[in-house]
Order: sequence, then C-alpha cells, then structure tokens
Amino acid sequence: MNEQLQAKRILVTRPRHQAGNLCRLIEQQGGVAVRFPTLEIQALERPETIAARVAALEHVDWLIFISANAVNFVLNSNSGTINRLRRLRLAAVGKATAKALQNNGLTVDLLPQHGFDSESLLRTPAMSAVDGKRCVIVRGQGGREILVDTLRERGADVEYLEVYRRVMPQADNSALLERLRENRLDAITITSGEALRNLMEMLGGQACLLLPVPLVVISRRIGQMAETMGFKRIVVSDGPADTSILQTLITL
Repeated sequence: MNEQLQAKRILVTRPRHQAGNLCRLIEQQGGVAVRFPTLEIQALERPETIAARVAALEHVDWLIFISANAVNFVLNSNSGTINRLRRLRLAAVGKATAKALQNNGLTVDLLPQHGFDSESLLRTPAMSAVDGKRCVIVRGQGGREILVDTLRERGADVEYLEVYRRVMPQADNSALLERLRENRLDAITITSGEALRNLMEMLGGQACLLLPVPLVVISRRIGQMAETMGFKRIVVSDGPADTSILQTLITL
C-alpha cells in the first residue's frame, strides 16, 4: 500500500460516533489519527416524542433533512422503520444525508447536484417554486436560518422538526496541548463552524497554539471563520465526505 501520509499526525474533531471512518482512512495511508471530538450529538427529546411528531406529519409538500444525524434520530425513534415517510417528497442537503435515507429504503426526491449546503439546495428549481407549499425542515436544535428565511421569502409555509442537539463535550485537553507545544500535530480537520468554535473554547487561553497548524475545512464559509480567528494556513476540501477530506490531507 502506498502510505501517502507518512506518519503525519492529524487531529480529527468529528463527533465520537462519526469519527471512525475518517480515522481509518488516515491510518490506512500511514497517518496518525488524533481523536479529539469537539461536538457531541444528543437526542433533543424522548424517542416516543419524536415518533409522535413524525406520525403527525400530514399534508407536507417537502420534508427536508439537513443531516444524516437528522435521518438517524428520526429512524431510531421509530424502531428502525420510517415507512410512513414513503408518501412524502424527501429532500436532502448533501450526499451523506441522502445515503442515510436511501439505506433505509426511502427515495430521495431532491438532492443538489453541486454543493452540500443550504445555499445549494436553495438553488435547485424545486426550491425556487415553493409559493404556497408546506415545508418541514428536520434538523438539530439551532443552526443557520438561511434555508427557512429564504423559503418563507419565496412564499412557503415552513416549520422545524428539531430532533437532536449539539453540545460541547467535556474533555481532558492536556494530551492535545502537549502535542501542540512540542509541534507534534501536522494538520487539523474541521467539518462545521460550531466544531471550530468549540475547539478554540476547549483549549481556552492556549487556543493560540492551534493557529500555525494547517487547517482543513469543508467549506469557504468555515474557512473565512477560521481566517478571522487567526489561522495561518487554511485549505478547503472539495466536500464534506471523508474521502474528500483525506485527499485534501494527502495533497496538503
């Protein structure tokens, strides 16, 4: 095997339950995956409450899933089946979300061909013709409002079905700080603005040690945020998929 990362030490900040695949890819290429989750995903309500809210969905023109986590929490609340959603038109913001739906036997009626964020979904013809339509956005608590605001401006009746929340984990940062002080970290991977903000906060007054380390992000928006924080070298991957992040690391 051509191990292209050659013992490079890569900080992986994905939530613990989502970090395994990227870590494996890094290690298969000879790198060292340093796990330091900066987000934890928790159910917002009891499963039966989420199930009841899903069961109450009627006369919905578009059910829009923001993330794979949104799909999984809905699925888990319904004992592994979401057959009642088969009669609805489903939209997914990105490929990972679409795959989560398809893996559970659901048809994805709308997926942006280019891009993987709310702006990409809003550029599709279907989301430009929503006057009088009822849209339900399945997502985590909080987050960006551009999707709901724009759909409402276009005449849609929009509501949220929030099924999880993102929290900052409690973590011992001493090992990571030691790596940073000894220059034993070669790159950092970040997949959301919230993950980046949490990373800085979790290192407190020592967060400045992160700034010289090359940072791989999944969008220009996150890159701009990192730039305002003072990061010196920022590289944007082609997308949020683990394979895209890996290729960016190899190129870096």
